[in-house]
Amino acid sequence: MCRLYKLIQPLLFRLDAEASHRLAFGALRALNYLPGFSRCLRGARAPGLPVEVMGIKFPNPVGLAAGLDKNAEYAPLLAAFGFGFLELGTVTPRPQPGNPKPRLFRLPAAHAIVNRMGFNNVGVALFLNNVYQWECPCPIGINIGKNKDTPLENAVDDYLAALRAVYPHASYVTVNISSPNTPGLREMQSQENLDELLRAIKADQTTLTRIHGRYVPLAVKIAPDLDDVQIAAIAALAQAHKIDAVIATNTTVARPGLEQAPLAKEAGGLSGRPLKALSTAVIRKLYAHLQGKIPIIGVGGIETAEDAWEKLVAGAELVQIYSALVYEGPGVVGKIVHGLAQKTAMWGAATLTEAVAKARLNSPNSANGQD
Repeated sequence: MCRLYKLIQPLLFRLDAEASHRLAFGALRALNYLPGFSRCLRGARAPGLPVEVMGIKFPNPVGLAAGLDKNAEYAPLLAAFGFGFLELGTVTPRPQPGNPKPRLFRLPAAHAIVNRMGFNNVGVALFLNNVYQWECPCPIGINIGKNKDTPLENAVDDYLAALRAVYPHASYVTVNISSPNTPGLREMQSQENLDELLRAIKADQTTLTRIHGRYVPLAVKIAPDLDDVQIAAIAALAQAHKIDAVIATNTTVARPGLEQAPLAKEAGGLSGRPLKALSTAVIRKLYAHLQGKIPIIGVGGIETAEDAWEKLVAGAELVQIYSALVYEGPGVVGKIVHGLAQKTAMWGAATLTEAVAKARLNSPNSANGQD
């Protein structure tokens, strides 16, 4: 499948990035009806590499990051790529068109993407209507956010409305407070605002658990553009409110190493290869505070098994990819999982979790906050 993708990638890259996304997934959805096509998507079948995080059993630790399937349209197709889990959204209580186009830009030389999509989505009602139409063989996270026109002082109401709607349908729910493309959203990461938000959503989680008879874990997604004091405060609040996971990180407003790239000057969040070191540094610092008490999901610049392994040794328990799919195609999922399975064997471990634990003990600066 990787070879096929490399053949058609130049054609896709001639189109506007957002248009080529729609075309590629429209074509894949049509082809998926052909017998045996889902097996072709996987290429070399990803091996079983199970991990248990947040009380959820994942067939492997490589997930899809939020943002690719905002409206829950492609989950069974994406699962066929070999992902261990999918995170869908971001979805907001009401539909919104997002920011004006163009709003998605490729930087091929850097294997990077700049986006200022702005939580464009069909709203939670139609999102769930799409969810009702399929069954997915892997765990599903649903990423929720506030509407752009909701004032910051009312943001908690938006998160609670979205949480209540998606709760019965999610394996876990991610509270997105870190997109740089919704004005004021990152202010939710401040100590006062975050304390109020986490208190409210945990209270609702307790009520929803009783109503639906199942506990759905809550994750919080944070930015890579935080200083050490902010990271420490977020870690303390996550522990105080018993949040189930932290996702590190969202896209960055910085442009590391891209000062001369014309498209890097476009407003928006940067993802892909240039984000890798920044997000890994945040994971290390976060783990130094959390010490495994709250799991971390690592995302940012992962293209290879080595990249994923680096995030895991730094403190993550699961990883997510997005930009790598654009530049490497669907086969990259199986390659990463295969590589992690080889790492597990190399460390003489029975499980990936055991292998990562051994590697952390042998790494001088992996999970102790040093850089």
